[in-house]
Amino acid sequence: MRITGTGSELPKRVVTNDELMTFLDTSDEWITSRTGISKRRVLSDESLDKLAASAAAKALENAGIGANELDLMICSNVMGPYITPGLSCIVQGLIGAHCPCFDINAACAGFIYALDMAKAYLDSNKAANILIVSAEAVSHMTDWNDRATCVLFGDGAGAVVVSKGEGLRAVRLGTTSNTEVLYQKQITGNSPFELNQVKDPSLVMNGQEVYKFAVSVSAEDVKAVLEQSGIQAQDVKYFLLHQANHRILEAVRSRLHQGKEKFPVNLDRLGNTSSASIPILLDELNRQGKLSDGDILAMSAFGAGLVNGACVIQWNFK
Repeated sequence: MRITGTGSELPKRVVTNDELMTFLDTSDEWITSRTGISKRRVLSDESLDKLAASAAAKALENAGIGANELDLMICSNVMGPYITPGLSCIVQGLIGAHCPCFDINAACAGFIYALDMAKAYLDSNKAANILIVSAEAVSHMTDWNDRATCVLFGDGAGAVVVSKGEGLRAVRLGTTSNTEVLYQKQITGNSPFELNQVKDPSLVMNGQEVYKFAVSVSAEDVKAVLEQSGIQAQDVKYFLLHQANHRILEAVRSRLHQGKEKFPVNLDRLGNTSSASIPILLDELNRQGKLSDGDILAMSAFGAGLVNGACVIQWNFK
């Protein structure tokens, strides 16, 4: 499998730390020192489906193919405009595609999970061109009165087109069931038979536990996929890590013994965009001309579940 096109789209509304100070007991110094985030993009008058469709259209244009040439679309999404139908069904219509499509929810690791699934379809000759869209509206999930969580997240969409080729060198997925560390419950509705109705659907996170899991599993996963692919860490051009927290990024970098220049960051200006963070970062590097054929990229992500995933890709764009 190889990536043949990338795209991304962000909401136009920028929310700075200073703006958060107007309604939260916080400060720019408190947020940046603990997270590395100075601002984020959040949905205002846009919709997530339009954001996702724009990222998808850009990826298709970058790949040089039309939506009618797609054989499959996989959408990584935690919370879409509807519980049902899935976000992929809406995006399919917006871009004019006619292929089968489905959503997956692997939290912040969804993009890497989708890459692995796409490879399986390509390997079995069930598809030739696959669109992966990761689109997240985490601002709709957080309690904006809770300074411990709302300051962390942003909204955005990233997309890639993948086709057959020699690109994905190794992939590793994992799950460690632990729902109490990071979760958001669904509102149960007004059934007269439900004895444990959920009234508060806000995101709940134990930051310290997430940190410990993230640092440990990200470093282990990257080392494992590098070994599996026979590639040394020093030969990796960029390590694209899930953009959750600068302390996590630095801890993983330290364990891998690699320089800061190998760890591109958009966390500082976009916040944590869940599964969209890696494809957005990849699209930025691609459009900035920072990727060349043959470059080795290592990706790693983690999220609620707890889930984790990592892969090694050799960039063979054209």
